[in-house]
Amino acid sequence: MTAIVDYGVGNLFSLSSSLAAIGEEAAVTRDRGEIAAAERVILPGVGAFADARRKLAETGMDEAVLAAAEGGKPLLGICLGMQLLFERSCEYGEHAGLALLRGEVVGMAGRIPPELPIPHIGWNALDIRRPGGILKYVKSGDCVYFVHSYYAEGCEESLTATAEYGLPLAACVSLGNVHGCQFHPEKSGKVGLSILKAFCELR
Repeated sequence: MTAIVDYGVGNLFSLSSSLAAIGEEAAVTRDRGEIAAAERVILPGVGAFADARRKLAETGMDEAVLAAAEGGKPLLGICLGMQLLFERSCEYGEHAGLALLRGEVVGMAGRIPPELPIPHIGWNALDIRRPGGILKYVKSGDCVYFVHSYYAEGCEESLTATAEYGLPLAACVSLGNVHGCQFHPEKSGKVGLSILKAFCELR
């Protein structure tokens, strides 16, 4: 069973529907016992980093996620959920992340060409740097769906795929049992479902 962490920030219905589509039993939960009993954990997220980090702490879900990761359970962060895995974010000030991965979250403004709109919304091709893991069923050139204004830098240690948007943006990360997608696999059609399938096969 896969636990989808409910801390008041996330696209929970689409994600649970996508898992059902691949035959994976899933529970949307903020019950720490249920998360501890799950085989793997997904941390979704939309919105602002500081607000999401605060809600994680208020619900106690930060401790549940950390315990799952430290216990070796496969963990997948999606969009803002991926950003929360890093050491800090510079979105409207500096805010501490869960520090499960090295790197920081920075804004696109001033870093990508000024003619490109922010947020980055739409389909982009993956450039896979390290195949396998949650990317074992996809290949470079496969397209996934992004909605974001911030991205991770300094994450070379865990970087597995990028997407070009004025510069190569971190699209996917994996280190040990901790994984992340800056894009939304639950909104990325067959490619996204194949990534979720690969994650659900991790033990």
